[in-house]
Amino acid sequence: MTPLHGANTIGGMPSATGEQHFESVNPATGATGDVTYTDATPMEIHAAVHAASQIATADSRFNREQRATFLENVARELMDLGEPLLAVADWETALGRTRLASERDRTIHQLRMFAADVREGSYVDAIIDTAEPQRRPVPRPDLRRMLFPIGPVAVFGAGNFPLAFGVCGGDSAAAWAAGCPVIYKAHPSQPQTSELCGQAVLGAMKTQGLPGGWFSLLHGADDAVGRELVRQPELEAVSFTGSLAGGRALFDEAAARPRPIPVFAEMGSLNPLFVTPGSLTMRSTRLAEDLAASVLLGMGQFCTKPGLLVVPDMPVTDDMIDAMIRHMEQHPGGPLLNRRIRDNLRRSLDSTLATGDVTCLTGGTVPDEPGWRFRPALLQTTAAHFLADDVLLAEHFGPVGLLIRCPDMTAMADVARRLGGQLTATIHIAAGETGLIRPLLDILQRKAGRIIFNGVPTGVEVCAAMMHGGPYPASSQAQASSVGITAVRRFLRPVAFQNTPPELLPGLLQNENPAGILRLVNGEYTRKPLPE
Repeated sequence: MTPLHGANTIGGMPSATGEQHFESVNPATGATGDVTYTDATPMEIHAAVHAASQIATADSRFNREQRATFLENVARELMDLGEPLLAVADWETALGRTRLASERDRTIHQLRMFAADVREGSYVDAIIDTAEPQRRPVPRPDLRRMLFPIGPVAVFGAGNFPLAFGVCGGDSAAAWAAGCPVIYKAHPSQPQTSELCGQAVLGAMKTQGLPGGWFSLLHGADDAVGRELVRQPELEAVSFTGSLAGGRALFDEAAARPRPIPVFAEMGSLNPLFVTPGSLTMRSTRLAEDLAASVLLGMGQFCTKPGLLVVPDMPVTDDMIDAMIRHMEQHPGGPLLNRRIRDNLRRSLDSTLATGDVTCLTGGTVPDEPGWRFRPALLQTTAAHFLADDVLLAEHFGPVGLLIRCPDMTAMADVARRLGGQLTATIHIAAGETGLIRPLLDILQRKAGRIIFNGVPTGVEVCAAMMHGGPYPASSQAQASSVGITAVRRFLRPVAFQNTPPELLPGLLQNENPAGILRLVNGEYTRKPLPE
């Protein structure tokens, strides 16, 4: 492991010409890190994007096999960082080495998953409609279409997943898999973790002799660094995971450019969880345990934390709530990722309680201890109050859950209609209740990207079928997922070739189909070559 230097990495080379400096802070103790980082200057940002743009046009230099091998090499280099990476990440996040080891393993898995998908090749979505010169009244031309890399991508690091959505995480891996160079803007709470992961990327690049523009790493505690990055004329797309305010600011910045570019932002989500009367009657004790654990997981800093718990107003509800209170009071609380998150959570909680008719059943205090600590809170209100006050639609990013007591399933459906777009929605039902929840399910299908039955939304399986996104404000592009194989499609765009000489066609569109990929040919999926 190379010693940390605190500089930006521009086209493979360290650079620190700026005058603004910062250090990371241990959220558990408030101690300042021993490595000073330098905010990237506008000139450095321009150089990073320009270097990426220069190699983005040389697509032939980065064929599918090279990209697949690169992703596998990044996975190997990341694993080789060993315990020092976990130690640094834990110091900067207080998430614990066990959690971080699991996150590292997930990151390695998704790198290898993307490598396998790139090597197989069908992700290019090749479609061929051969010519019909005899067709009347108008002959059909030969048309062949597939997806190509969009170009340089800016990836903004997520504070709550320093590895899985970090330098080597899902957004970067998807962009590289698509064939796009990455300019990574490190989260200012985790610059040391980002630099270490950047070493893994640089090591993989060196192994294959890839040019420096394939990856750059920018630091910056000032939001101006991110805004300047999005403004770069040669940038083609932005990926972001974080708050609604942060994602919307980048989206607006990209839209205001002379040439707007897409922003794939995963933002806020309440992740409502609905419990039917039958489910509550049958397993209130288990529900209390599972719901409390999901709200508390990672100190409530999962983007899929169930922030709204919508329950029937019946006697057994009090038993479940009492059990949830006991579980949450046994939790000592702990540090949040940074001071901004802790302070924002305190303000949002105060705003919620100030509406009236919202009761804090337990917790919600800031301990008089070092670091950015917070005690988990469980709140309660009625469906009528929730439906009447927009303040209750705000996300509490942290270990806070809001219980909404509903007199009947109609009120539950009204609560669902009141919500904006969500990453997830969860329904707990008992046998024989499928008809009861059908109206609710119909609403949630229009609201959420993923619907869970009899489980909890925390935990996102990295696989081909996963959808991690949703209608606004959960994300800025409702059709896009930031997890799973389809995440690659964010960074691809279609090009159609009409009556193109065979020798000028991309190999994956040629009659021979040398890679044997699955293609849609004249309306049928096949891997067979076309006759000459």
